[in-house]
Parts: sequence; C-alpha cells; structure tokens
Amino acid sequence: MRLIAVDLDGTLLRSDKTISERTVEALRQVRGRGFTVVPVTARPPRFLRKLALDREIFDVAICCNGALVYDVPGETIIEHRALEPADALRIVTLLRETLPELCFAAELGLRYGWDSRYACLPGALLDPDGIVAEVDSLLTEPVTKLIARHPSLAFDLLLDSARSLALGECEITHSSTEFIEISRRGVDKAAALIDFTARLGLSPAEVIAFGDMPNDLPMLRWAGHSIAVANAHPDVLSTVDAVTASNDEDGVAVMLEQLLGLSVSLPAR
Repeated sequence: MRLIAVDLDGTLLRSDKTISERTVEALRQVRGRGFTVVPVTARPPRFLRKLALDREIFDVAICCNGALVYDVPGETIIEHRALEPADALRIVTLLRETLPELCFAAELGLRYGWDSRYACLPGALLDPDGIVAEVDSLLTEPVTKLIARHPSLAFDLLLDSARSLALGECEITHSSTEFIEISRRGVDKAAALIDFTARLGLSPAEVIAFGDMPNDLPMLRWAGHSIAVANAHPDVLSTVDAVTASNDEDGVAVMLEQLLGLSVSLPAR
C-alpha cells in the first residue's frame, strides 16, 4: 500500500468534528514512511483549511464528493468538475415541481450560498462569508455541488423522490440523513481518486480506503483494500473487506497501527 484515502465526517473525525491526538500521530507516522494521505470528503475546501493547515497532515484533498481536487497548503483548486448553470437550474426546477418546499444550498468553487428558506432549517450548515440569495440567483456560475433539504419529508422519501426523476445529467448521493447532494454526472469519490492515483502511477492494489456512508461506496469498491468504521451505514458494512473500531474510538488509527505496526506514544496529560 502506498496511498491512504480517508473520508472525514463519521470516519476520521470524531462526532465532535475533531481529530484525536492518537489519529494525528498515526497519520504523521504514515506520512513519515512515505505514504500519501488524501482526505476524500463531501466537505468543501474551507473545512479543510480550518482542519488541516496547523496539523500538516494533508497536501491534497478531494472535496465535494470528488468535484474538487484541492491544494491544501496553497489554498487553490487543482481540478474542478462542476455542473453547468443551465443543468443545475433544470435540476432545481424539476425537483421543486415534485417537492415545492425543497430548500437549496450550493457549493460554488471556493464560495458557498443558500436560499433564505434553507437558512431557517434546524442545523443548517451556514458560513459567515456565504451568499444568501434565491437559488435561481446562485446558479449563474458553475456549480460544484447542490445540497437539497426538505423541512418535513422523511429523508428516505426525499432521496427516493429525487432519484425517481431520472436526472441523467447528475449524480445524487448523501453523506448524512438530513440532505441529498447533487453533482455533475460521473462525479464521485472513486472517479476523482482514479484520476489522482493515475497521475501518481498507482494501482488500486496500492490504495487503502476508509469510509462510513453511501457516498463512500464507489471509492471503497474501487480501492484494493476497503475498511469501514464500526459506526458505518449498513450498505458500507456489507461491502468492505474489513471493519475497524468506530470513529469515536479512533478506528482509522487502530487499523493503521495494526496494518503497519505503528508505535504511537502520546504525551502524558
């Protein structure tokens, strides 16, 4: 193995969105042995900026479910696979014809915006530097990822309703049970990882991937070695080669220590 591809939320991160010192030390040792460590996440680059720069763990990240490849230290986009504005607007129109109360947010490269109804939903992910506008006004530039939430419809019904529309120009997935994520057709974690590893001259057999949710499945199926954390979605648990401890029990670190014989020593508190 030469490359470690790891999901963030629910996998590398604990439930409080932190990385434990044990995990940090394991990743540092892995990097010191010449491994490339790549987060492959639904999260946007701004989240990586907050998480990784002071840790010096990541150089490149695959963000927004594969739509962006991001230079973490340089804070620049290396590759962008976006929905065209007209396609994004058509998707929103079709979804709202079926689900009129649907609310939207949009990742737009390094920017983020949402409509006024989305901001009112409990737990809505907002940003102090974000754009608040009606969704039609947001979709005037390439759209990295659309996010759709419904104020009352059960999540499974929302997902089934969106997929039943057969929106051929996009991919629909989810990394939580609160909203669906919509990307350009052919965009997923595996597609971005395949291109990235090809540039490094790596084969699937040289990649180990960690994940927990359905949006991780393409990556987990492609990688030569696939690991789920114990808290993973049932579809993930039934797909992977092995299961490690949960994210709150430092499952990624546990597996890396076992596979690579790492010696993790933490300072006394």
